[in-house]
Amino acid sequence: MASRLQMEGDDSVLLHVTHSNFKTFNADVRFSLQMSVEAVKDKLWKKCGTAVDSMSLELYDDAGSRLALLSDNSAPFGFYSPLNGYRLHIVDLDPSSITSGGWLDDTSLVQKYEISEEDYEKRQGTFRKFKEKLPHQNPTSTSAKVPHNYMENLCTNIKVGDRCQVQPGDKRGVVKYVGQAENLGPGFWVGIQYDEPLGKHDGMVRGTRYFDCPQLHGGIVRPDKVQVGDFPERDLFEEDEI
Repeated sequence: MASRLQMEGDDSVLLHVTHSNFKTFNADVRFSLQMSVEAVKDKLWKKCGTAVDSMSLELYDDAGSRLALLSDNSAPFGFYSPLNGYRLHIVDLDPSSITSGGWLDDTSLVQKYEISEEDYEKRQGTFRKFKEKLPHQNPTSTSAKVPHNYMENLCTNIKVGDRCQVQPGDKRGVVKYVGQAENLGPGFWVGIQYDEPLGKHDGMVRGTRYFDCPQLHGGIVRPDKVQVGDFPERDLFEEDEI
């Protein structure tokens, strides 16, 4: 049974992926229709941590109706007739999986190290001590010297929804915010949702929400670090195809 995409000559499909153990996990991932179901699971394992042997895949159409359970690991993915915009749902069958319990999804469940204010003040070389010395060592470095419209001109060609690449590290993602962020400093900033968990937050910074994205996929940088263009999602864990 060939999918409509195959009959039209397209050999890949872009699906929305969700996970049974992650409330915030959602990603748009492109799959080759020639891949086996097992290869699809292997690709998803590298993104979510659910082992291939413990993974069950369900295919839903764009109306939310379940179309198929991908039960044959040897079958080509195109056998199940996925179309662009359909949802592929990962069910983790292992009760002891690293994805269970919600601690990867909800960082409030993770016990955090805390230090008393008194002990922190006794430490040398802390960021607080650095900030206290900075105005005396380099007065021109204070935020008061940064104009209100700093780097506004660089935002002219950066729009929400643009694919982009961010330096340093050639990190790829989607522009989610362009504008000022006074609690970060004067001037203009660009909010990014990275394709991989290479960020520091979920779009909320210092108590202000600038955009929404999965936890650890968000970053806010200056516009000069952002290049927009044709930067498709790439799997950092996969080897280049031959």
